[in-house]
Amino acid sequence: MNTIHLSFYGGAQEVTGSCYLLEAADKKILIDCGLFQGYRFADEKNRKPFPFHAKEIDALIVTHAHIDHIGRIPKLYKEGFRGIIYAMHATANLMGVMLEDAYMLMKKESMYHKEDLLYEESDLKKALQLVHPLEYYEKSNITDAVSFELLNAGHILGSSFVRFEIGKKIIVFTGDVGSSSSVLLPPHDAVNDVNILIVESAYGNRAHKHVGDKSLMLERAIEDIVRMKGVLMIPVFATERTQDILFEINSMLEFRRIPPVPVFLDSPLAIRVTEVFKQHPEFYLDDVKNLLKKHKHLFDFKHLTFTETKEESKKINDAPAPKVILAGSGMMTGGRILHHALRYLSDPSSILLIVGWQAAGSLGRRLLDKAKEVKVRGSLVEVRAETRVIDGYSAHADASELKELIRGTKDSLEKVFVVQGEQASAMSLAQEVKDYFGVWASAPEFGEKYEL
Repeated sequence: MNTIHLSFYGGAQEVTGSCYLLEAADKKILIDCGLFQGYRFADEKNRKPFPFHAKEIDALIVTHAHIDHIGRIPKLYKEGFRGIIYAMHATANLMGVMLEDAYMLMKKESMYHKEDLLYEESDLKKALQLVHPLEYYEKSNITDAVSFELLNAGHILGSSFVRFEIGKKIIVFTGDVGSSSSVLLPPHDAVNDVNILIVESAYGNRAHKHVGDKSLMLERAIEDIVRMKGVLMIPVFATERTQDILFEINSMLEFRRIPPVPVFLDSPLAIRVTEVFKQHPEFYLDDVKNLLKKHKHLFDFKHLTFTETKEESKKINDAPAPKVILAGSGMMTGGRILHHALRYLSDPSSILLIVGWQAAGSLGRRLLDKAKEVKVRGSLVEVRAETRVIDGYSAHADASELKELIRGTKDSLEKVFVVQGEQASAMSLAQEVKDYFGVWASAPEFGEKYEL
């Protein structure tokens, strides 16, 4: 058996850009190929050539369909990759939707900044033709000596842990680990008998604060904007967060916990992703499955309007307050949420409700940090709207949940690599692994290569 090597080309002491190269049995296997996020789509980090030869990669395994895990796949194709792309079948269904939207965003940004595209639309379409869908727990062989299977990661629809068997070594890449408080999805699978663990750490040094009362906090925010006749702006991620919020509001209206109020889903991507969610009820929690038998429309309700076209989006301006607007992007780095921020952030009767992680440098992070004035689409806006945070809707496991995942396989662990977290978060979790479990742990830097 040849030596196994692992290199870190993204997600190294930063949350986004997930990309790991595993070399074993004369094969080169990439796990994820994500976009670096936080500023602009086509910033300098995403423009750099890959630090490996794309045409030499034999296979790419995708943990889930968030852009920070799949966003550079068309660029990988452009640089010569022609191997197989493995993904859980629900992830495969989401990938096309997510990547097509990302391409349109990149195209707009590149035209505005007069820059070349990272890749062409043809690269995107041809890359998607390489996707080979898998089921959970389906064993696949890269060679006789290297096999893998996908386990349920509980993060978003189709999200997966990648469990390799290479000789006598069990190596697991978690991708993003789901929180046990998910509104729609069951908890992630346990991982056992793992020798090498590559674990995310977005919340590696933090606990979710509002897990038990997140629904009540959302309810209060809606009640408050109705009372103040204002606008509730919710920047949402198209996958998972949007569907969680729609499901919650539907339930609140059904049981008359909130007054009738117009709700707009102003995100073409979120609308398309919601349609994919409707196609996969088999992955929902049992309670949600039972509810679905009685109520066929989990994500649709009387006062909800989907605004897919620009013309429909503009009509939201004409709807009188109070109203609720869910719009992308989740970190306010682009998308239609910027139009509403420009219009309503200066309104003291309105509320900006943050329900997801915000990358350093993003507009969402600056507002989360209580900026008094921000630049939105080239215009300075005084922030007079209230900014609120509901931490409990995060699709990521927090520090205690990550430690429980590790605890379940601590007796077999030889090494733990902590990734996909900001430096303080990743290093904190790595230190806790050493202190609590007595296991070697590291938060690798970009480009570091380890012999396993």
